[in-house]
Amino acid sequence: MSGQRVVVVGGGLAGCECAWQVAARGFDVLLVEQRPGDTTPAHRTGQLAELVCSNSLRGASVENAVGLLKEEMRRCASIVLAAADSVRVPAGGALAVDRERFASAITRAIMHHPRIRVERRRVDRIPDDRPCVLATGPLTSDRLASDLAGRLGTSSLSYYDAIAPIVDADTIDRSIVFEQSRHGQGDSDLEGDSSAYLNCPMDEAQYREFVAALREADRVTAHEFEGVAYFEGCLPVEVMAERGEMTLAFGPMKPVGLVDPRTGRRPFAVVQLRREDRAGTAYNMVGFQTRLKHDAQRRVFRMVPGLEKASFLRLGSMHRNTFVCAPVVLDETLQLRVEPGVYLAGQITGVEGYVESAACGMLCGQMLADGMMGRPARRPPATTMLGGLMGHLRGGEGAFQPSNATWAMVPPVAGKKSQRKAERARRALADLDTWLATLPPAPSLPALA
Repeated sequence: MSGQRVVVVGGGLAGCECAWQVAARGFDVLLVEQRPGDTTPAHRTGQLAELVCSNSLRGASVENAVGLLKEEMRRCASIVLAAADSVRVPAGGALAVDRERFASAITRAIMHHPRIRVERRRVDRIPDDRPCVLATGPLTSDRLASDLAGRLGTSSLSYYDAIAPIVDADTIDRSIVFEQSRHGQGDSDLEGDSSAYLNCPMDEAQYREFVAALREADRVTAHEFEGVAYFEGCLPVEVMAERGEMTLAFGPMKPVGLVDPRTGRRPFAVVQLRREDRAGTAYNMVGFQTRLKHDAQRRVFRMVPGLEKASFLRLGSMHRNTFVCAPVVLDETLQLRVEPGVYLAGQITGVEGYVESAACGMLCGQMLADGMMGRPARRPPATTMLGGLMGHLRGGEGAFQPSNATWAMVPPVAGKKSQRKAERARRALADLDTWLATLPPAPSLPALA
């Protein structure tokens, strides 16, 4: 095998997964991690792949979007999933791990790999080495982020990432909500189709009760590294509610240009839902970025008429983040268009969550190794959650926004509502197995227990 070396910057889940995938295919890797010499306010140890905020890697069932993603990663020989499975702890329907043992297992696998060398130092600019992978996560250092931003022609990559909840379309009460865009104008991103928007109408009493609940709901306490300097253009919905009882009615909940066909009149206020995918399987709550705790979100947002039985594919959040506009700056192999040989992996690409970051690192490493061996880069089928995640990074409808794995990322299936998730999971795994059969065998995983 060629003596060409890959430099991976960042020893989190994405960086470790990427490094292992490249090394397991016979290439030398230099993995550079700044901790423990330079740490972040979120980290506490010098271990690689430290989980900083939860021991849960979320749902285990393949009928859960992230559960399916994990099973696909297992079949693709993910070192992160192998480590997680080896240190799993009881957690009902979730995959939870012993955090210390998990980080130790990954650290041992990386440190003991004969083709991986680990250096502990801070990286303030993109290394000159090619190929080079940046897997520095949402807390990328200011200097490195500034260097990356300068090369991309962007003034800043670090800001408060505003994410609104996404609702499963099948759980919206269509007898209450109505399709209409304000003033009858369609959404240009969806070819002028007014059904791009659903509207949940509220009368005055419902609106005032909703605003009161928002003001009183429990909120996530900001981490010390996040602060509370919100941008005016993307305030949390509960902060807007605090500014005045009618602030939301003149903001994201304004009813101007809308007529409820049941009454023939304009509602007092509305919650607009924007279609998240062309198939209409998921809807985004427009303007509802929030810092409410998850249980509070479910309780308060189910007060919205038409969402009483809503199932949330993703809940809202706001946090400091560093990521690029992937559809614009990355090619299909996660390589920077303006800097050939520089790749991005993990949350810096615009995926959210530990599992999604590791999946991105896995695919980046595999595609990078494919290119170094002169083979076409692998692209998982669009019907798989891995393929859906890559599709998300290639862009979709509307402005690009970081996202967890959701069912909206893969094509829908026909059939009974109660069976659709199981059928999509069955299809995904069948298509994944067929695809994997066309590729060289995956490297063997080490014993990690």
